[in-house]
Amino acid sequence: MDVLQLDVSGRPQAWLSAKEAAVLYVTNSVAWTLGDPCMVLRGGVQRRTGIPSRLELHPIIAVRGAMPSRAWRTQPSLSNTKLFARDRQVCAYCGGHFHLDDLTREHIVPTSRGGIDSWMNCITACRNCNGRKGNRKLDELGWSLYYLPYMPSLHEDMILRGRRILADQMEFLLASVPAHSRLRERLI
Repeated sequence: MDVLQLDVSGRPQAWLSAKEAAVLYVTNSVAWTLGDPCMVLRGGVQRRTGIPSRLELHPIIAVRGAMPSRAWRTQPSLSNTKLFARDRQVCAYCGGHFHLDDLTREHIVPTSRGGIDSWMNCITACRNCNGRKGNRKLDELGWSLYYLPYMPSLHEDMILRGRRILADQMEFLLASVPAHSRLRERLI
């Protein structure tokens, strides 16, 4: 189980392990929490009182202090895992739904012809369509896309990272996912 870390303004920052979240609790770095406690960590027994230590972790925590500059990135990093999840494992050329092993990252404008490796130039393609397209542009083949690429928002990116997301965390993240997002269609 991972804990969703936010900054104090409520902007998602990272997924934390229970151990990483516990460190934030015991260093008094947690500003506020959301959701009912989802995990209880138990430690030793206090020598003077005999009371066992107990730490309840919430699924969402906001952390005090400044966030590292990388946390304020405006564009989520691109990976095949997140790309295939964004596109729901559907080939943008033939419209078929495929297993992850049969998918490839496809550049609409090939990199050999000036295309860049970005969310707006990359789509999911099956191996067959990717091979047939090769190094050509869509207009050279007379092909069109079944769907358009888009850059995920920060909240969508947190969902795309492929973690097991608890209901409280998903509700929080989906509240800020744009209505037109393919993720919203998949998850609701």
